[in-house]
Amino acid sequence: MSKPDPSCVLAINGGSSSIRFAVYEAGAKSGGAARPRDASSGRVEASGAGMLRLRLGGRIDRIGGRRAAVDALLDRLEAQPLFASVRAVGHRVVHGMRHSEPERVTRKLIAELRRITPYDPDHLPLEIDLIEAFSRRHPRLAQVACFDTAFHRTMPAVARRLPIPRRYAAQGVERYGFHGLSCAYLMEELHRLDPAAARGRVILAHLGNGASVTAVRGGKSIDTSMGFTPAAGLVMGTRTGDLDPGLAYYLARTERMTAAQFQRMVNHESGLRGVSGTSSDVRDLLARESRDARAAEALALFCYQAKKWIGAFAAALGGLDTLVFAGGIGEKAPPIRERICGGLGLLGVKLDRGRNARNAALISPGAGRVRVRVIPTDEELMIARSVVRLADVFDP
Repeated sequence: MSKPDPSCVLAINGGSSSIRFAVYEAGAKSGGAARPRDASSGRVEASGAGMLRLRLGGRIDRIGGRRAAVDALLDRLEAQPLFASVRAVGHRVVHGMRHSEPERVTRKLIAELRRITPYDPDHLPLEIDLIEAFSRRHPRLAQVACFDTAFHRTMPAVARRLPIPRRYAAQGVERYGFHGLSCAYLMEELHRLDPAAARGRVILAHLGNGASVTAVRGGKSIDTSMGFTPAAGLVMGTRTGDLDPGLAYYLARTERMTAAQFQRMVNHESGLRGVSGTSSDVRDLLARESRDARAAEALALFCYQAKKWIGAFAAALGGLDTLVFAGGIGEKAPPIRERICGGLGLLGVKLDRGRNARNAALISPGAGRVRVRVIPTDEELMIARSVVRLADVFDP
C-alpha cells in the first residue's frame, strides 16, 4: 500500500500585477514548513498587450485579463495530483488595517476587506478575487489571510501618526507599513543565523520593484518607510515614493489631472521608469547607464534615497548593529549595494568588495562594527509557516 501524501499548504502571493504560488508540506515541528514540492510552484505575470502568462510545471499558458487568470490558475492547480493533499490555503493580503496576526478567512473578514479596498485598490481586489474563487470551488478548504501590514503593528504611535486633522485617525488613516511578510521572514532567518543580532538594532532593506526600509529593535518593527499606502517611502520601480503633497494640487490645476490619473501616475508611471524614461528594471538601467544619462540619474536617485532612509532609521534606532539587504535588487545587484553603503561609514557600515561582488551571505568585513548581510527573502514560505502555526486549519 502506498504511503499517503502528507498534509500540504498552498501559499498564494497576489500582487498588483502578478500572482506567485507554491505548495509546501506542513512541517512536523511547530512553525515548520518544508521546501516546495517538485513542480508545485509558479507564477502569473504580465506578458504584454494586456495578456498574462501562467507558468506551472514547465508549461506556459497565455491568458487574458485578471479574472480569467484566477480561473485558469485554479484549473491548473486542480489538475496537479499534489493538490489533493492541500489542506489549507494561505493568502498574502497586503492591507490588514489593525490585524496583527494571520486569521482564518470568514464572511466577516471578506466584508471588511471589501470595505477597505479604497486603502489599496491596486492589490486588494485581486486578493479578494482569489479568496472568493477558492471559496466557490473548494468551500471546505481552510483559508488563512496573512496580512502584509501585521509585522508593523508594533510601531509606536509616533511612527504611525500622520500630521493631518485628528478626525482622520479615527477612520483608520495612519501609517501602516508593508512588506511585513518579507520582514518577518528575514528576522526569522537572522535569528537562525545570529540570535544576538536579531535582538539588536537591525535595518531591513527590501529592495525590489517595490522597495522599503524597516527599522527593527528587539525583533519588533519601530518604523518603516512605506506609510498609509505602498506608494510611500523610497523611489521604486514604478512608484514615486514620498512626494510633496502640493504636487497633486499643482497638477490638478495645470493639467486638469484627476485623482484617478494622479493615482495611476504615482503607482505605475513614476519611479525608476518615470525618471529613466525607459525601464523600471535595475538590470536594464545598469547595462545602459554608461551611455544613457537618464538611466544613470534614475539609479543615482534610487541609491541616494535608500541611503537617506538607512541613515534616518539608524538615528531612530540610536545606532546600527546589522543591515540586511533583500528583494530582487538587494539580493542580486552588488553595484547598488555598494553605492547605497558608500558614505555610511560614519554609522560603521563597510563592505568587503569581494564578498559583495559574489553576493555572499555576509558582505561586510569579518571585523566590521556593523554586519551587512544578504538574505534572500521568501514571502511564500512565510505564508506557509504562518498557516502551519494556525494549527486549527488542519482540523476545520
